[in-house]
Amino acid sequence: MTRFKITAYVMTYNNADKIKDCLESINWADEIVVLDSFSTDGTVEIAKNYTQKIIQEKFVGFGRLRNIALSHCSNDWVFSLDSDERATEEIKNEIFGLLEKGPECEAYLVPRKSHFLDIWIRHCGWYPDFRQPQFFNKKRMKYREQLVHETYELDGRLGRLKEHVLQFPFFSLEQFFAKMDRYSALRAEEMFMEGRKFRATNLMINPAAMFFRMYVAKLGFLDGVPGFILSSLYAYYTMLKYVKLWEKLKKQDKGNRG
Repeated sequence: MTRFKITAYVMTYNNADKIKDCLESINWADEIVVLDSFSTDGTVEIAKNYTQKIIQEKFVGFGRLRNIALSHCSNDWVFSLDSDERATEEIKNEIFGLLEKGPECEAYLVPRKSHFLDIWIRHCGWYPDFRQPQFFNKKRMKYREQLVHETYELDGRLGRLKEHVLQFPFFSLEQFFAKMDRYSALRAEEMFMEGRKFRATNLMINPAAMFFRMYVAKLGFLDGVPGFILSSLYAYYTMLKYVKLWEKLKKQDKGNRG
């Protein structure tokens, strides 16, 4: 049986330090689509070594961008890889074997080995760290157009693959704080648009709950010092998004009083 062709897509924005390894890891795909939000650090120039199908779109939220990327994928079966992820030889072989015998599901979750400063985090809720399905039939799945932490809608069955992709979201604490600053602003904007209210307890209870969930409930203490640091940093991120929501509500209130 001839296997189905695969399109791999990647979304990028100023990922020059990561994009080469990402695209190198999916050079087996029949087509590679890169959707870039006008990077200024050489990301696009590096990507051109792997594909000429590079789409430029301004940032309009992760969910909508992912749907735009899908619209440029020529093949029905799609492998989604983030710019900070790497496909392994094992996941490639599993996908090829699946397509050769015929998929039993319309979408598949893929386990990730996520690293914090080059350390594989086995707990904290970071392993196996499934996100949206990363291998799926685009005719049967689409993303909900949320600004950040986007979810999906699937018409069909959901399965899980056994092999992994690798994720390296932060090479330094500087990268962590830059990403959390961006993501907290997006989440605060989303909460603001949803009409969420701010309470002072959000600055105490929600960060503490995040730390407890990662460090205690998700066994982050078994990751030693990195687990404690990571849980603390995500508690900080949780507080930051509520601070930014508070700021937006204050500005709105000031504007209404005009």
